[in-house]
Amino acid sequence: MKKKLFFLAAAFTAFVGASAAHIEINDTLRFSEIYPATIHRYMITVPDGYDGSGEAALYVGLDGVLCNAPAVMDTLMAEGVLPTTVGVFLQPGYVPGADGVLRYNRSNEFDATDGRFARFLEKELLPAVQGRTLSDGRTIRLSADPADHMIFGLSSGGIAAFNAAWQRPDLFGKVYSGCGTFVPMRGGNELEAIVRKHEPKPLRIFLQDGFTDTWNPIFGSWYEHNRMLASALEFAGYDCAFDWAEGGHSVVRTSAIFPDVMRWMWRPDTVAENTGNGLLAKILIAGAGWEAVDLPSVPARTGRAVYPDSTFIAETVEASNWLTQTLLAPDGTPHATQRFYWLHSYDNDPVGPSGMAFDADGYLWVATRDGIQICDQNGRVRAIIALPADVDGTAAAIEIGDGAVTIVDIATGRAYSRHFNVASPAPGVRPRSQGAA
Repeated sequence: MKKKLFFLAAAFTAFVGASAAHIEINDTLRFSEIYPATIHRYMITVPDGYDGSGEAALYVGLDGVLCNAPAVMDTLMAEGVLPTTVGVFLQPGYVPGADGVLRYNRSNEFDATDGRFARFLEKELLPAVQGRTLSDGRTIRLSADPADHMIFGLSSGGIAAFNAAWQRPDLFGKVYSGCGTFVPMRGGNELEAIVRKHEPKPLRIFLQDGFTDTWNPIFGSWYEHNRMLASALEFAGYDCAFDWAEGGHSVVRTSAIFPDVMRWMWRPDTVAENTGNGLLAKILIAGAGWEAVDLPSVPARTGRAVYPDSTFIAETVEASNWLTQTLLAPDGTPHATQRFYWLHSYDNDPVGPSGMAFDADGYLWVATRDGIQICDQNGRVRAIIALPADVDGTAAAIEIGDGAVTIVDIATGRAYSRHFNVASPAPGVRPRSQGAA
């Protein structure tokens, strides 16, 4: 298959021992607000040819320098394959004590699938790089285009790299994960399910792993979970490629193919396909995005929605990722309440479902912290739509019209509309059954 790439390990040898064509700056981040009392060491590499007058691309490497990355980048920049690129090599955090380390924070930072690590990169690490003046007077200026930003990691760093880009595709557009920890450790095994359901994000992704990678059998097979995520990415239509080879949980193969992965990452063409998600394929309109609109008044957050023919209602449950469904008798009397709609969460916390509305096909659109989750008639999430960046999905109202959906942040009154292939339900008309399967 065109996305299953295999490289020769010999490709790496040409880069070993390459002379440095950059300066290196070592520094430390202290007093983190996102990871309290935690210290992070990092290194910045700046190409000798960068004069500071233009914007540089960005490479973030986790667990410090792996894959001989600075030397490889120097060579690829000299070849014209890689644009002028500033490297940032981050060590995971730790909390120091009088007699050593009080707490290692690597798993908490890297394996978690919530948005904290991406926020740490955005708010604490990258501001320490952007605008920094070097001893020779040059100033680091980073491109604002996420397509110019790549992030790499190995093992727990691999899932951290993927998750940082997944959570914030406006920060990173390119991801290389080696032996990624997409296993049931801190929710990594849930990502492949969410990838299949979420509207595609503008990411270019490369996954690598070895056939015998089962680093810790308590959590399962790293290789199997990498293959599951790869399958999900292909299904969802991503510009993605994979390398599966002999070997276990090791940086050896990851390093061997690193130069070719970098060439693949920075190639000019994009190979993306349409999503295989039938509901997304039906409702999404190419090029349509959220647009700010003015509303005469801010709608109330109801936390409930009535089915088009008034036979039942869906309602939120406090501090839960479940919604209930309650049947309504002909006279409107509620009965037979049960937990029914199940929502996705990145971090094991309630997603705070708020506004919700049914469309003409009987799908329930639910505003949550993790996007608008669209449930079928049997209570299962089939699709997830990204929210506008400044809308709080835990306190929002949602309205479905013919050909468009409107989302409103209750606290601020900010409202956005987006075109979808969707229709508003006709009162009293029961949607066509989607069956029991």
